[in-house]
Amino acid sequence: MASERITLTVPGPDGDREVGLSSPNRVIWPELGITKHELAEYLIAVQGPFLAANGDRPVSLERFPEGVDGERFYSKNPPKGAPAFVEARTVTYNSGRRHPQLVLTEIAAAVWAVQMNTVVFHPWASLTANTDNPVELRIDLDPQPGTDFADAAAVAPALRDVLAEAGLTAFLKTSGNRGIHVFCPIEPEWEFLDVRHAVIAAGRELERRMPDKVTMSWWKEERGERIFIDFNQANRDRTMAGAYSPRALPTATVSTPLTWDELAAGVDPAAFTVRTVPGRLADAGDPWATLLEKPGRIDTLLEWWQRDLDAGLGELNFPPDFPKMPGEPPRVQPSRINPENWPKDDE
Repeated sequence: MASERITLTVPGPDGDREVGLSSPNRVIWPELGITKHELAEYLIAVQGPFLAANGDRPVSLERFPEGVDGERFYSKNPPKGAPAFVEARTVTYNSGRRHPQLVLTEIAAAVWAVQMNTVVFHPWASLTANTDNPVELRIDLDPQPGTDFADAAAVAPALRDVLAEAGLTAFLKTSGNRGIHVFCPIEPEWEFLDVRHAVIAAGRELERRMPDKVTMSWWKEERGERIFIDFNQANRDRTMAGAYSPRALPTATVSTPLTWDELAAGVDPAAFTVRTVPGRLADAGDPWATLLEKPGRIDTLLEWWQRDLDAGLGELNFPPDFPKMPGEPPRVQPSRINPENWPKDDE
């Protein structure tokens, strides 16, 4: 017997589109009973802020054919048979390989992605006009075991101060889990490696000011109960869950932009879900509505990066799937390094 199928009328820049949704009553979040249809309606409800944050840029889709409790996989390029309104842009990955990557230009494309069992949307930090140069500096405040959202929230204002000293305006959102994402709009004049170095410079400055609360250590064995500044999220083809993207967690939380006043007043990231965020937007608006209006520059952070290089602080580790980079430390856990094979630079 054919599976149930409905057709949704989805508004867009060229008028309404009819988008089919098969198995609309399939439950995506079992604990809450949230269905595929409800997820599609959520995206239609938040389409303006969602597209402002995730549209017109390469995006990877995190897909769950059996709901969030089942297996997952990622899609980057449009599959055969994708509708014409699902666009693509050729991008260069860290390996040097080039390939078309999905781009969302209207909410019907996101609803189509839900039809393809997408739950989480992972946008690049660059726009389609220039995919090699980010328009956002992104910093991931990642709680380590023994810490939680409250610890990240205690660190975030100090990071905002560091970024302000470098001439940047910081915006923030929940990760949808325990962490906090801090974004600064920047002029697209620098490629990903430069922006990564700017993130490292900001993170090192914050670590100097809060050594008991913040760490830049790539290796988990060295982090302790501190907030990790995940500098590798600034790399090319590394993405975070987008603003207003659902997360594949049992409570259907959403990665939600906040104001700094809200953070100071105390918020519970678990309160922002597929079912609550549309009402929040209707009542309070989008804290990120002006995010890209006044981009800053990373010149000062790159001066800090050079200052730290001159002081003997070098490059930091890249993810294991990246090619070995100039000046990169050994890709070996510090506890496993054999000094005979990895002599110090001054020996």
